[in-house]
Amino acid sequence: MQQTIQAALPEKDVILSVRDLTVSLPKNMERAYAVQDISFDLMAGEILCIIGESGSGKSVTANAIMGLLSPVIKVTAGSIHFKDMDLVRTPEATLRNLRGRAVSIIFQDPLSALNPLMTIGDQIAEVMEAHGVGTAESRAAKVLELLNEVGLPEPGLLQHQYPFRLSGGQRQRVMIAMALALDPDVLIADEPTTALDVTTQAQILDLIRKIQDRKKMSVMFITHDFGVVAEIADRVIVMEKGNLVEQGKAEDVLNHPTHPYTQRLIAAVPRMRQADREAAEEAPVVLSVENLNKTYSVTGGVFSKSRTVHAVNDVSFSIRKGRTLGIVGESGSGKSSLGRVLLKLLDSDGGKILFDGRDIAPLSNNDFRSLRPYIQMIFQDPFASLNPRHTIGTILTVGPEAHGVSRPEAKAKALRLLKMVGLDEGAYDRFPHEFSGGQRQRIGIARALMFDPVLLVADEAVSALDVSIQAQILELLATIQRDMKVAMIFITHDLRVASQICDEVAVMYKGSVVEQGPPSQIFRAPQHDYTRRLVSAIPGSEWEPAA
Repeated sequence: MQQTIQAALPEKDVILSVRDLTVSLPKNMERAYAVQDISFDLMAGEILCIIGESGSGKSVTANAIMGLLSPVIKVTAGSIHFKDMDLVRTPEATLRNLRGRAVSIIFQDPLSALNPLMTIGDQIAEVMEAHGVGTAESRAAKVLELLNEVGLPEPGLLQHQYPFRLSGGQRQRVMIAMALALDPDVLIADEPTTALDVTTQAQILDLIRKIQDRKKMSVMFITHDFGVVAEIADRVIVMEKGNLVEQGKAEDVLNHPTHPYTQRLIAAVPRMRQADREAAEEAPVVLSVENLNKTYSVTGGVFSKSRTVHAVNDVSFSIRKGRTLGIVGESGSGKSSLGRVLLKLLDSDGGKILFDGRDIAPLSNNDFRSLRPYIQMIFQDPFASLNPRHTIGTILTVGPEAHGVSRPEAKAKALRLLKMVGLDEGAYDRFPHEFSGGQRQRIGIARALMFDPVLLVADEAVSALDVSIQAQILELLATIQRDMKVAMIFITHDLRVASQICDEVAVMYKGSVVEQGPPSQIFRAPQHDYTRRLVSAIPGSEWEPAA
């Protein structure tokens, strides 16, 4: 049964009121409603967090408020009152004038939300121009003011840059500047920090909090990260499969959840492990890296000079059979470049990569081909890395067949691995789009295991997953490692996850490993200033979910 707790604040403080909202899905979907009969209030000057797994209806609720629902998804009941208007029944022409001015939104993926053919300054100015605000001169001045307000460096130069030249954190700041261009009363932030590293995430959260306090805005923050909730929320709404199951003050929901679903979500939040994983008997070294280097030459533009980037700078480490080495650091620290160099997807510029005692760094692609099956990668985005035109069976078997495995043998192994990763045999004949994000990641893991690898490289393999799905995938990886004794390099920006799954952690900063050791040392007694900054930036670090 749906549980609704009405806010105990005076009615005059309500700026947005959602009542009995129902949004219907097309026929033949897994359920009839994206959102069913939900009611809540957003108070003036508060930060309200909406939390839940993918498919819970969080983003649909935000899009309903903005009037941005897909034509096949319709509001079939209820109301959304903003001040004296019901947004559900307001004409589109009026809604268009309200978007950005009264209610504004920050989208999850700024790169896809920003126009790649327009400069940053032009895109922010376009928001004001579309609403007939100001003159060309006043809009230009406002652009510089907004870029400065969101903490971007050298606004005068940056306004002329295109989105692809900015980092993820900078693009998210640009999205915030656009959302603030018309000084809205309500700001909706839809998963704005999900793909960001901990320090950038902390900066964005701090920025939103400061701007909200200074402008006295109301903020609706959609997230699946309980650390973010603990960091910024005044009140929390929990959604499950389109239903609002719990709401209340943040401290109450986080520390004393009453609904079983909320309790399950909080139980799945990764905790900082108190003790290191038990050391197994001394196992042979699978991979040893010595003084590895990789540099990029970045050509300059109109406003920047050409430069050389040391993506991997004199890196050394080793990993033993059945053990996990975590690689942590901010975006741009060299983590993913290191992973690609180890898999020979990129050539190194110096140093040794000793795999089973053989230096594979100087090998050509043809010479390395026979070894490639033994080093496999689990990618961050399982949908982008799975061919949408191939069935799961083809995706799993095409590699082994190319290496001489017979079709019946490859199919039998694929079916066995699908069962191992928690999928039924029926998945074999289906296509990637028919699976959820967590299921696609399981398929990616099964594909990596088709070759019986000696080393797995997992590049942000759980960063975009809900906490409950994330917990399942981490448990699956731990089980596979225990049963198959595979060595694993786990690249992540989530320090809590690293503490859970890793035997040893290497911290990368500007291409170099600045600190290395067991998780207990790295996260509880960091020696390097950069590591200390990373640990202190963990969202909600002062909140520890109850065991």
